[in-house]
Amino acid sequence: MSALPVSVKGVLVHEGRVLLLLNERDEWDLPGGRPDPGETFPQALEREVREETGLAATVGAALDEHLFEVLPGRFVRIVPFQCHLVGDGAVTLSPEHLDVRWLPVAEVTAEGAGEVVAGHRLPDCYRAAIRQATRQP
Repeated sequence: MSALPVSVKGVLVHEGRVLLLLNERDEWDLPGGRPDPGETFPQALEREVREETGLAATVGAALDEHLFEVLPGRFVRIVPFQCHLVGDGAVTLSPEHLDVRWLPVAEVTAEGAGEVVAGHRLPDCYRAAIRQATRQP
C-alpha cells in the first residue's frame, strides 16, 4: 500500500483574523500544498504561501496532523503549521483559488458555528488547526 499524499498547510493569523482561501470545491482552505522533492515541510509551506497569496511568512510550530477526505475515497495527510506574517496582510490571489478572506478567528472557531463560515464550508481539520494555533478550546 502506498503512503498517502501530504499537504502542508499554514495557519496565518493577523490582527485577530485568519487567512482563508476559497478552492474549486467551494470550501475554505488554508494556504499550502505538496512539498517538492527535497523540500522540508517549512520550506514547502513558505513557498506555497508566497505562490498562493503573495505573502511572506515564517513557519512556526507544527500542529496536530489530520487525514482529510478531499474527494470520496481520496485521502490526504494534512500537516498544518502555525505561521507568522512578515509585512502587511495585502494578498495577491493566485489563479489556484477563487477568493480570499481574512476572517475573524472568533467567527471561525466559535462553538456551534457549524460547517459553514462566511457562506462556504470550512473542513473540521482546518477549524481544529486554527483553534490549536490560536489556543482556543
